[in-house]
Amino acid sequence: MSKTPPREGSLEAPTRHPVEWQSPEYYDEAALMKEMERVFDLCHGCRRCVNLCNAFPTLFDLVDESPTMEMDGVKKEDYWKVVDECYLCDLCFMTKCPYIPPHEWNIDFPHLMLQAKAVKNRKGKTKLRDRLLTSTDLMGKVFARPGIAQLVNGVNSIGFVRAILDKAAGIHHSAWIPPFAPTTAVKKLKDHLKRNGEGEPAGRTRGKVALFVTCFANHNEPKVAEDIVAVFEHNDIPVQVAEYKACCGMPKLELGDMEAVARARDVNIPYLAQLVDEGFDLVAPVPSCALMFRQEIPLMFPDDPEVKKVQEAFFDPFEYLALRHKEGKLKTDFRNELGTIDYHAACHQRVQNVGRKTLEVLKLIPGAKVNIIERCSGHDGTYAIKSEHHDAAVKIGRPVAGRVKKDKADHYGSDCPMAGHHIENILGTGQKTEHPISLLRMAYGI
Repeated sequence: MSKTPPREGSLEAPTRHPVEWQSPEYYDEAALMKEMERVFDLCHGCRRCVNLCNAFPTLFDLVDESPTMEMDGVKKEDYWKVVDECYLCDLCFMTKCPYIPPHEWNIDFPHLMLQAKAVKNRKGKTKLRDRLLTSTDLMGKVFARPGIAQLVNGVNSIGFVRAILDKAAGIHHSAWIPPFAPTTAVKKLKDHLKRNGEGEPAGRTRGKVALFVTCFANHNEPKVAEDIVAVFEHNDIPVQVAEYKACCGMPKLELGDMEAVARARDVNIPYLAQLVDEGFDLVAPVPSCALMFRQEIPLMFPDDPEVKKVQEAFFDPFEYLALRHKEGKLKTDFRNELGTIDYHAACHQRVQNVGRKTLEVLKLIPGAKVNIIERCSGHDGTYAIKSEHHDAAVKIGRPVAGRVKKDKADHYGSDCPMAGHHIENILGTGQKTEHPISLLRMAYGI
């Protein structure tokens, strides 16, 4: 069982129960409906999470517009409207809900929604569009190639093509779509595939890192991976790029496709565990991917020693740098001042409970004024792309974009590259998002 740090005023640490996805009872729709009714009724009586995402307003509107204005007046088939609005950001569990385990009400809203998505997926009710959008490895193999990537990116920028995609495929015409890279991160960093220099341990860090590039950095935005390698090696941390085996599984988790997550685990975990045995710590450039290895896969496979080994060796990049700084092992030989930075803390980084490590490290840059924005951007992996959810995603992210616009910062960005681009898309000013690790590299002048 995974534990998170205790909350203020609590006597026991909140706990996360294992996800019993391999049990036949997990897919019992009647039992699921009964549990959703129980939890939804408690959420209706509390309403603390109304401002987090669109799942809770959807639920409360269903209740308020029902004949009885209570849960007994809401049609069971309408429960799925709430499920479809949840993108598993985990913030309600981690930051808002006072009734999570060990409280007797035992509410874990995100994992209840995960179970509902798994039931829906097993019944074959997942849309083809959603299955394709979450097949990141397939899309990368087809489109992240020289010539093909440029062609696809160009076509995706044409207005009438986007209008057709909106009508025919349910991909919103105004949404930011990740461009494909003609050269993958693994190919760009091929000289780092077999590096195995000795690192200097410091605190919890062993001083040499294997970088799990993730499907996004590999197929869509290699620069993030390149910048991590540059910053870490500037700080005398040897980096080996892990061979890209498969997506971490987060996109499929958000569909409730538990078998697909298990297949990704079968490919990634043995290899990553081997790297840990060779003395490497593990990092990933996208918080959602780190969260998969630190929380979701361990909760799906709580008794797997290799999963545990990988979980304990995984770090957020800025967490790793902050730990090194605490031990006096982080260089502060910055050459360039960056001015004001608006930094958006991504949801899937916040729920890892590592603290504000990106903020701590960025503040080391001389003259930097760093403003942290701790609100959801509304992007999720695919939520903001879908026609039926894009407007809600913009509404959720508008306060973040509004803060950036008001501050007139010299730079802005998010630990989650996709969140950063969603904010950029909402802003519409032409100012580009910049990942915090890219800003750190810029400050170092390397």
